[in-house]
Amino acid sequence: MQKIKDFWINSCRSDQTAFWFELVSFVFTVTGSLYLAVNAAAPDMRFVYPAFFIGASTGCYAAIRRGGAWIALVTAYFTVINIFGFGRAMLWW
Repeated sequence: MQKIKDFWINSCRSDQTAFWFELVSFVFTVTGSLYLAVNAAAPDMRFVYPAFFIGASTGCYAAIRRGGAWIALVTAYFTVINIFGFGRAMLWW
């Protein structure tokens, strides 16, 4: 348990801003995923995409701050694809 506690403390101390952006990313991504799972038969994607967009964009910023190239790249992709998906859900394109 001490190693887990130290992991969280070190993560926060190493870059507090990134840590809080990661927390926001986690909350919005889990919320969007939970909504999608509960409403799997007929999800309203107008709610899912914004949650995933916030999760991906805040995660991307945190990854850039921490110097995580691959995680920054994949979260940047998710950010862009969630914008596209939201536009499709809203029938904009």
